Amino acid sequence: MNNPVLSQAILMASALKDAAVRFNAKGGWVMSSHVAMSLMMALFPFVLFVVALAATLSQEIDVDNLIELIFGSWPDEIAQPITSEVRSVLASANSGLLTVGGVLAIYFASNGVDAVRQAMIQAYRDIESRPYWKARLICLTFVAVGGAILMIAATIGLAVPLYLRFVSNVVPSDVMGWLASDTFATLIAVFLLGAGVAACHIWLPGRSHSLSEILPGVILTILLWGLAGAGFSYYLTRFASYSATYAGLAGVMVALIFLYLMSALLILGAEFNGALAKRALQDKGAVSP
Repeated sequence: MNNPVLSQAILMASALKDAAVRFNAKGGWVMSSHVAMSLMMALFPFVLFVVALAATLSQEIDVDNLIELIFGSWPDEIAQPITSEVRSVLASANSGLLTVGGVLAIYFASNGVDAVRQAMIQAYRDIESRPYWKARLICLTFVAVGGAILMIAATIGLAVPLYLRFVSNVVPSDVMGWLASDTFATLIAVFLLGAGVAACHIWLPGRSHSLSEILPGVILTILLWGLAGAGFSYYLTRFASYSATYAGLAGVMVALIFLYLMSALLILGAEFNGALAKRALQDKGAVSP
């Protein structure tokens, strides 16, 4: 085929089809439910732990900004009930309780990371050569580093506006307005999401993969997350009535279903990279079709 762009598009579409088939055949939906449940179990205590730790380290960190960094990329219909509950707990809980809950959250969240690790290994067709303690330590490190990054991002979110006040006389007003807008905050949230997905592809599989190998799956996951989030938000506002089925648990169930969908797309992105890697080996004659 003479058109390289069309050839590449056909290759990507075929690899995506192979990834979807392999995702379904290898129990991707079951693995997604495990990841979603583990994340849901850790979500509240982890957020409370991060906020309590941030308050301990500095009284200047804006809690609202920190919560926005965590849930800013979620659809409003899903994030609003959760953030309301988080603020209610923060208003009544003491820092000691939050810290104990945070320690438990690190363990629960590491279970979700470990499920992602196993899914990544299967998707990339790797063999896990690391001992159990090392693999578990990587999962725990992911959770701890994630909390640290959120606090750093929240600190930057506080420091940047203060800095801009000092340089406002040399920065154009339209640039100042854009930096203070919700669009800039959304871009930061998307960047953090992309960095998190890339980190999963880099450190969780059984062996190292180059940036060119992981980038297609990372981009696919971010794009599908955006489309799925918009579609799920539209579905909730127009058709769904979870309160009639789950009553007071409606907000929790909606969040769980959302995490289930996002987990499935994360694993699908890894399967997509695995399908592309297999095709590359087939082209070289290293593996059989």
